[in-house]
Amino acid sequence: MNKNIVFVALALILAVSCTRERIDVGRLVNNYATVTIPAPDLTGITDNGKEVLRLYRLAADEVDKIYWEQFYGDGESFLASLSDPSEKLFAEINYGPWNLIDGKPFLPGYGDMPLAARFYPEDMSAEEYDAFDDPDKQSPYTLIVRDGDALKTVWYHDAYSKYIDKIEEYLHRAADVTIKESVRNYLLKMIEGLKTDDYYESDKAWLEMNDSKMDLVIGPIETVDDALYGTKASYGAYVLLKNLQRTEELNALSARMPELQRMLPGDPANRDFVPGSESDIFSCNVLYCSGYTNAGYKVIGINFPYDAKVQQELGTRTIIFENIIREKFNRTVFPVSKLLLEDAYQPHVDASAFYWIIVFREIAKGLGVKETINGKGTVVEALGNEALALEKAKSNVLGTWLCAHEAEAYHISAIFRKEDVLATFVANTIRSTRFGAAGPTGIANILIYNYLLENKAIVWNPSGRYSIDYDKTWSALEALGAEILRIQAHGDIEAAHACIAKYGVAGLESQSDKRVLEKAGIPVDIRFTYQEQ
Repeated sequence: MNKNIVFVALALILAVSCTRERIDVGRLVNNYATVTIPAPDLTGITDNGKEVLRLYRLAADEVDKIYWEQFYGDGESFLASLSDPSEKLFAEINYGPWNLIDGKPFLPGYGDMPLAARFYPEDMSAEEYDAFDDPDKQSPYTLIVRDGDALKTVWYHDAYSKYIDKIEEYLHRAADVTIKESVRNYLLKMIEGLKTDDYYESDKAWLEMNDSKMDLVIGPIETVDDALYGTKASYGAYVLLKNLQRTEELNALSARMPELQRMLPGDPANRDFVPGSESDIFSCNVLYCSGYTNAGYKVIGINFPYDAKVQQELGTRTIIFENIIREKFNRTVFPVSKLLLEDAYQPHVDASAFYWIIVFREIAKGLGVKETINGKGTVVEALGNEALALEKAKSNVLGTWLCAHEAEAYHISAIFRKEDVLATFVANTIRSTRFGAAGPTGIANILIYNYLLENKAIVWNPSGRYSIDYDKTWSALEALGAEILRIQAHGDIEAAHACIAKYGVAGLESQSDKRVLEKAGIPVDIRFTYQEQ
């Protein structure tokens, strides 16, 4: 080989290495505002209940270890190898050497974040996967691994047995201690689910557990990390404390789920799913989270279970995270609006409207359609790895559309107007494009932003600030929501690909916004520390 070519190649390698070494990881850490979760007010909770909470947290710590293995590998050795405090902290935030916002490494020596996490062999080809004749390969709860030259499936309960055994031990102790029969039933059913990777009974028991002030969401619950096929679930856990007064207020919405389903825009055939009548809504404070639920940016509400059969039989549980919503609004949404919205729209960015947008967004996850109407199976089966981004976009769009409709009809006890809902949604969408396109959440927000921009619902002015056309925003939400419902109902994978290819890429405007917000020191999101309980 020509020596000059070798020299140039080495120079390029050194240049790339030096570039990576010069990444200001401290600046990346500062993109996450530190939020300290205080020790909870346990007034009215018995000593038994306090012990149950302690055991929940111990179980959640074991979940964290599973997630490290699922996403990166040996997390303990990896973290121990990092001597720089900022690098170690950012690795803890992201559960590995990749920035979850853009999928790029922040440490030298690593390539881009793998699409498949550690759910599949790194060298597995699409043709090999397609030829792999095993009905369990599409289960959310199996790994696909090498068995010599062949592939085989391994159930989660076997792959992670050393951690699951400990989780089961903590949950058994909690079941023995609790004085709530519904809690005991749920914990015992969850133990069986963890042993068998069959969560049907535990999902039902969880929905029936509605008389406890404490809640535990635990297990393989989200498929975001599987960007290859969109099927494998990551382990996560939430330990929650319910706000009884606000939960009572929100549960008045539960009985209206079938009515809200009928209100959705578009062809009624595209929303023929009938939600179960026992859906409920909890308003909770997050006491602790681990695994997937703690990685990168934090979600502000959940709607579980995902099992369509359980949803149809009993419904879903929506849980709104009060303390996270409050912190996100104060630290990210409101500062973004002050910087990037024209003055006329800033008074309409409202904390109460933001809370209720999240309520309806989570409700919207249980609405729409779960099975295609033309025999293509479930929406996830039909749309593959595009399904989750479109589902998140649907929930954001239709949740806001429903919230604005309900505000206009005075069906919400809080005092805000339709314009407040739309302005707050726009501000939140603008700030959420900073999540990047490395995952479904970021893609969904970029998609919505670009759709609003294309339809002149929002206008990026030469000043670098936005104007909002409320009528066009309302119409855009309705049209986009109806189109996503159509794509889901028909399992239209070509339209799904086209929609994400057209709208799911950050443009010049959002890239400019990102630079402005970084210069102003406005964080992308929040990270948690915990007071001693």
